[in-house]
Amino acid sequence: MLRTTGLPPGPTGAVVPSLDGVSADVLRAGFGDAARVTQARARNFYHGLRLTPEPRRGAIYSIYAWMRAADDLADEPQPVEERRVALGAFRERTFALLAGRVDVLDARTPSWWHAFGATCASYPIDPVIFTDLLAGLEEDLAGAAYSDDAALHRYCYRVAGTAGLACLWIWGLREGADAERARELALRRGQAFQRTNILRDLAQDLDERPARVYVPADVLKRHGMSVEQLRAWSDPEACRRVIADQAALARGHYAASQELESMIDPACSPTLWAMTRIYSGLLDLIEADPSRVVSDRRIRLPGTKKATIAIGAALWAKVGRW
Repeated sequence: MLRTTGLPPGPTGAVVPSLDGVSADVLRAGFGDAARVTQARARNFYHGLRLTPEPRRGAIYSIYAWMRAADDLADEPQPVEERRVALGAFRERTFALLAGRVDVLDARTPSWWHAFGATCASYPIDPVIFTDLLAGLEEDLAGAAYSDDAALHRYCYRVAGTAGLACLWIWGLREGADAERARELALRRGQAFQRTNILRDLAQDLDERPARVYVPADVLKRHGMSVEQLRAWSDPEACRRVIADQAALARGHYAASQELESMIDPACSPTLWAMTRIYSGLLDLIEADPSRVVSDRRIRLPGTKKATIAIGAALWAKVGRW
């Protein structure tokens, strides 16, 4: 049954995901599959996500598996129209499952779909986020280009703010937290993460054909730059100003949402804190050397650094920091 609430719930620790017509064994296999997908593909997010206590950890993994699969369809090397058709079929299966149609799943369907269905049936996740995320992926199909920051802000909401809201509905809020405020901050944190992603992946996106240009046109114009000049880093000072401009916006979203950890269920706060430290650490590297965004080497924190952040979050949780 579709849910339509736009606000996150209170505590959710007692929720046990289930799905009518699907056995416990099938769900167990589905959540295991979602965990494997997340471990293999999530990279930066996985170190934080695995700190979420079960069964909410499995629920988050199932949402990630769905979002990863949708993103992969948009990135396939097939012609744009074929990818558009594939996303349409993906959308139809998603909303049939959310309406209780488990018959849309068969032996050829990845088993994480069962986990995803159980998560959406058991937590008050607003289904509009799935519509919005798919709309964001469709923007990418023919190459992305944005005239101004308002247009980029909408895109970042669609592909990252939606993920933040899904996590919020699964993590739940601590007693007395303002749900509307928490929702607003989750959206700001999603903006911070996605804008960090955009800077990290700038060279890769500009090299796509068609290119994906996530730096707004009015920003390039203000700094007297073209996309080609930015990719070639042909005017280093102007290029640094463009990247600094975009990094400052991302940093502002991190700062504006800093109280979010204190609003979600304390058992899940270490997860969000660790993911945020990892992503803001990527932004630190970019701010220190903006030219890294056009390097052939992917910008990443060392695995030891990410593990240290995750371990620190877990230890602080044990002593009641959250």
